[in-house]
Order: sequence, then structure tokens, then C-alpha cells
Amino acid sequence: MSRDSIVLIGMPGAGKSTIGILLAKELGVDFLDTDVLIQVQQKNTLQHILQAYGYKKLRAIEEQAILGLPKGARVIATGGSAVYGEQAMAFLQATGWIVFIDVGLATLRQRIHNYDGRGIARRPQQSFESLFEERKSLYTKYADIIISGDNKTPFESVEAIKSSLELR
Repeated sequence: MSRDSIVLIGMPGAGKSTIGILLAKELGVDFLDTDVLIQVQQKNTLQHILQAYGYKKLRAIEEQAILGLPKGARVIATGGSAVYGEQAMAFLQATGWIVFIDVGLATLRQRIHNYDGRGIARRPQQSFESLFEERKSLYTKYADIIISGDNKTPFESVEAIKSSLELR
């Protein structure tokens, strides 16, 4: 497999979907949002899946959705919990460049107002701060490229990603 895709990882609220759409348009490739894919496949919202079956089931569904992705050049915006699936991440690493959009906790707090109703795969009663700390090390572990999303517009993030990829 060749690494012809760009895979965006990061916390909910990091801007993966917004940046992904802009990046795909700029590069002239398809865009795929795995959160939307899951909702279409499951015919339900992430929040409903989370409430009905729990966070572990949502993570398993997410991993299977990723493992079922077709080959081809595209920009992929993953759900924030994709990094918990080792097989899914190995698949994504084999098919694309992994870009971690690193956004600080303060910025994420400003962007996310519906933490409890957003369908975020987390342990019951887990705080946003705890989830942030837990995931940050996973994002860093899998990232080929790390882009700071703090104090950047989505367009500036797209340019930073493109510049980093040109150096590869």
C-alpha cells in the first residue's frame, strides 16, 4: 500500500473536519469523515450509540469502519478516539500520513460546549481534562506530522499541513 492519503487525528474540537474539507478541496481529492461514516453505517448518532452500547462498543465500531475503508488518495478526518484502535491506526499509517492537529485544552474548552452530548467515546464520568491527557500521548505516538491548531485559522492550518508534507 502506498501512503497517498492524509489522515487527521486530534481531540474533538481540534478542527479535523473543517480543516479536512478545506485540505481535500485544495488538493483535489476526496474527503471522508469517519464520524459521519459511522453514523451512516449504524443509522444512528454517535451519542445514541454511546448511550445505548457504551464507549467500548463505539470504539470497536469506529475501528471496524476504519479497517473497511477503501484504498485511494483522500483526506480522512478521524473521530477523536480512533487512536485507541491499534489495528485501525496501523492501517491508517500504511495508507496515509498521520497529521495530529494539536490544540490546547483552553482552546478546546472554548470550542466544545456540549461535552456530555457530543458522542465522545470516553469512560463514564471521565472529565474532559483527563480525556485530553490520556489521548494526547496516543496522538503524539501515531503522528508523522504535528501541527499546532492554536491561534490558527483553518486556512492557516491547511497551509501548515501542506508545507510539512512538502518536506517529506
